[in-house]
Amino acid sequence: MRILVARPLAPFSILLLAMAAWLAGSAPLCAQDAIAGYDTSLPIEIEADQLTVEQNSETATFSGNVIVVQGDMTLRSAKLLVIYALDGDNASDQPIRRIEVDGGVVMASERETAKGERGVYDVVAGTLELFGDVTLTRDDNVIKGDVLSIDLDTSVATMKADPASGRGRVKALFLPAGAGN
Repeated sequence: MRILVARPLAPFSILLLAMAAWLAGSAPLCAQDAIAGYDTSLPIEIEADQLTVEQNSETATFSGNVIVVQGDMTLRSAKLLVIYALDGDNASDQPIRRIEVDGGVVMASERETAKGERGVYDVVAGTLELFGDVTLTRDDNVIKGDVLSIDLDTSVATMKADPASGRGRVKALFLPAGAGN
């Protein structure tokens, strides 16, 4: 199944951009900077093996080899769930309340990649989280942890380690320009 969304879907664009924003340099930068320079009016193309829309529960689920493309950004996962609000249900007038991706989440642009087991974009709270063996890469720079949290209102990004995961602490490798080439 292939769906092309021709009108802008800013919340999904923000999901893609916020993950990529962490990778905008060799050190963490604010998500708003990356969002400001990205064209969120580009069409979003979604491909999946199946789409299920449940009007009563206000959800749309894309499942099976989900691929989402907007501009040069691509998101891949096993499942993408969109939780929306019918007219009058949401005080913020935002039709999409929450987006969840699950199963081998990989988001990539030309130079950046973000990987994790699952991700949640809470539109109402203005937060984005990527969970489970999170790896962020830009060129040769790498940050690894268990949970990446981004508050889009304050532009604060935090990478945490989960001691129960057995991976220990947050790890980062930053190479100066020209190093490793």
